[in-house]
Amino acid sequence: MCGIAGYAGVGGRPAEQSVIAAMCDSIVHRGPDDAGYLVEGHVALGMRRLSIIDLSGGHQPIFNEDRTVATVYNGEIYNYLELRKSLEAKGHRFYTNSDTEVIVHLYEEFGKDFPRHLNGMFAIAILDRTRRKVVLARDHVGIKPLYYTHDASGLVFGSEIKVLFASGRVQRRLDMDALGQFLSWEYVPGTATLLKDIRRLPPASTLEFDLASGQMAIAEYWDPLRSRTSKPTPQSDGEWEDELDATARRCVRNQMVSDVPIGAFLSGGVDSSLVVAAMGRAETFSIGFDDPTYNETAWSQRVANHLGVSHHVEVIQPQALQLFDHLMQFMDDPIGDFSIFPTYLVSKLARQHVTVALSGDGGDELFGGYETYLAQQKARTWQRIPQILRHGLLDPAIMALPPTAAKKGFVNKAKRFVAGARLDPGLGHARWRLFVEDAARNSLFTAAARASMPTSAGQHILDLREQSRDEDEVNRTLYTDFRSYLVDNCLAKTDRMSMACSLESRVPLLDLELVELAFRMPTALKFNGSETKIALKRVAARHVPRECIYRPKEGFSIPIKNWLKEEFRELMSHYLSASRLQADGIFQPAQVQRLQQEHLSNKANHSHILWSLLVFQHWKERWKVTT
Repeated sequence: MCGIAGYAGVGGRPAEQSVIAAMCDSIVHRGPDDAGYLVEGHVALGMRRLSIIDLSGGHQPIFNEDRTVATVYNGEIYNYLELRKSLEAKGHRFYTNSDTEVIVHLYEEFGKDFPRHLNGMFAIAILDRTRRKVVLARDHVGIKPLYYTHDASGLVFGSEIKVLFASGRVQRRLDMDALGQFLSWEYVPGTATLLKDIRRLPPASTLEFDLASGQMAIAEYWDPLRSRTSKPTPQSDGEWEDELDATARRCVRNQMVSDVPIGAFLSGGVDSSLVVAAMGRAETFSIGFDDPTYNETAWSQRVANHLGVSHHVEVIQPQALQLFDHLMQFMDDPIGDFSIFPTYLVSKLARQHVTVALSGDGGDELFGGYETYLAQQKARTWQRIPQILRHGLLDPAIMALPPTAAKKGFVNKAKRFVAGARLDPGLGHARWRLFVEDAARNSLFTAAARASMPTSAGQHILDLREQSRDEDEVNRTLYTDFRSYLVDNCLAKTDRMSMACSLESRVPLLDLELVELAFRMPTALKFNGSETKIALKRVAARHVPRECIYRPKEGFSIPIKNWLKEEFRELMSHYLSASRLQADGIFQPAQVQRLQQEHLSNKANHSHILWSLLVFQHWKERWKVTT
């Protein structure tokens, strides 16, 4: 069940089925199999369904016994059979075999606290006819998206921003503050979007809307630090690893419930290899590119051969311009992450064979897998070099080196390290994710645009680090990634690109049981200053060849810095032309032209900022956003 929509008004015109149908039709890619609506008074609920469980009986909306509670929902509830059994013992009657039906009965029992009992990925809308309320809920981690707008006329919500556009009740006004964040991080963090009037419901939160008063209240129901269980603590590293191994395998198998074919993405790295090993028999999928530095298919094939799974590999020469235009229709809440391309392409490959695919998302954020953690450690040593030597000789010499065409390599890593080491150490390792630091970002904008922005792009990082101040540095870092980069970038990207192919992507490493185990584990088993993802690698090495696990981290990307000089050069020149930017009044044309010239002449690699600018300009024109 992969897309929901709805609105609830206060007075004014009654709800209309034509409006809710148009809202749902805008996300037909999320649910091509079925549609369902509930329209009464000033309330309309709708859904588009991708049939996964109870193919014939899971039509929504679904009601409780006396039809006082109705729900539409997107996602999967993995503990629904246990919940159903306990609810039946309390006298509740079920008329389908769908996981959706447990939601209405849980709501009857626990009110708006019902999500505490769910283990799954979900975006839920409930109409409580007795109490005259609409209740929204988003899953613990934020795997499934849920957008909304609220004003004096009521509430509008949906799985994508285009749903809200289709309602005809939302203004398309640019949020300049959010734009500054987008250019800095390649995504908009937290609850904001690039539109002033549209927000995201936070993970692990409910929204309650009163149909009589029009008032709205948001409440958090879970936090990984404050909700840690007091289970018995293993005494040795080996015992922790045994528990991690058993829990990961159990979570993977719990998420394999499906009435349609299921497979997995397989890169040949730690996380996806562990997921596939736990699945047993599976179909797996991987893509690569002609450039060998962007091709990991040899590693994925090696893991697949070792595990004896049916592996599908494609080395792709994508038609970049056509693919760009296609993918941008799913970027109504844009992300500047290049890996939307390979994520979409591997999803498209998988959809030719299966309807559900498991991914390895979440392992890095739970167990400390990013190279930026190592960079933060090395920065402490770097800072011991006398400042006059660093700033006067080493920094300029390294930054003057021309970038290389390869994905990584010493020169590219050294330049990125030096650039990040100059930034505020209070941001922790996140400073190596800040693609445009404040001064450079501000130089891009006109004076009028700068007036609407905060002085720093890193406040949300500082806020998250403050919320976790009682933790050690490793857990503070992991918590920050878990609550920001993971949900706002990685999960949003995977959800959107898989749903663009009508493929359901599940993330078993973010199963609630495994998340809570990860935050209980000693930090020395995650990151020790020189090694990342310690325990998870040891567990994965039990099941696949060690050389597949203990190798340099590659990441899932494309040669975008080269594409901007070739396939995308004309498109970039078109959307970032001086005349276009001058007319918009947001960016300084001369600064943007300088970045393009330096990139095209190989003087510097400005691919991140140029790509984000291109995505933004295209988004603004495509969706007719005003300033």
